[in-house]
Amino acid sequence: MTDRRYVHALALGLDPAWRRLSRDERCRSAEELCAAVNASSDVTMFTYSMVGLEAGVDLLLWSLAPSLDALEEKGAAVLRSGMGAWMTVRQSFLGLIRSSQYVKRPTVQEQSMFSGERSAYLVVYPFTKSTDWYLLGQADRQSVMNEHMKVGHRYHQVRQLLAYSFGIDDMDFLVAYETDDLAAFGELVRDLRGTESRRSTIRDTPILTGIHRPIEEITRLLGAE
Repeated sequence: MTDRRYVHALALGLDPAWRRLSRDERCRSAEELCAAVNASSDVTMFTYSMVGLEAGVDLLLWSLAPSLDALEEKGAAVLRSGMGAWMTVRQSFLGLIRSSQYVKRPTVQEQSMFSGERSAYLVVYPFTKSTDWYLLGQADRQSVMNEHMKVGHRYHQVRQLLAYSFGIDDMDFLVAYETDDLAAFGELVRDLRGTESRRSTIRDTPILTGIHRPIEEITRLLGAE
């Protein structure tokens, strides 16, 4: 994957008043939103349903773009198009993809989550480490991360992406996992809690879990039918 591309998780909540529109108005506004999401652009965007899974969140947009400007333009188009105008931004996590200082040869698990077939579930959250972590020497940090990665590699059914957010968002990293097996992912997280790297974790919430669905299916779940 080419370095220095932007990744964005945008969680949107639908105004309940939209459901009280007439059927024709709901369908028309949903079609406009779908057209905006599916419109060709420099942004690769996948859609995930969070209907009833997280308070105030119904739609998760997971995007990759060559520039921040492209992300802004795509997001603006979605939010002003039909049903999108009835949505409010609930969470927004931004990161920059670049080579890891701890991984020399990324495995399949650590490759792009924007290529190939989508898994059923996406989990994203912001992540921040302590000041003490950054004051450790490189060798000490590498040793801790080696243990962390060794645990992760036991769960081949989980793909992961780590994007860097230093200076462009409130957290240090944007972390994302993709899997067809949420139970296995839960076991992975539990096992990681017992590694040395956990001592340096300051923040790893809120966690957003979405189900991969086409935007047309998500709008139907929300009432566009």
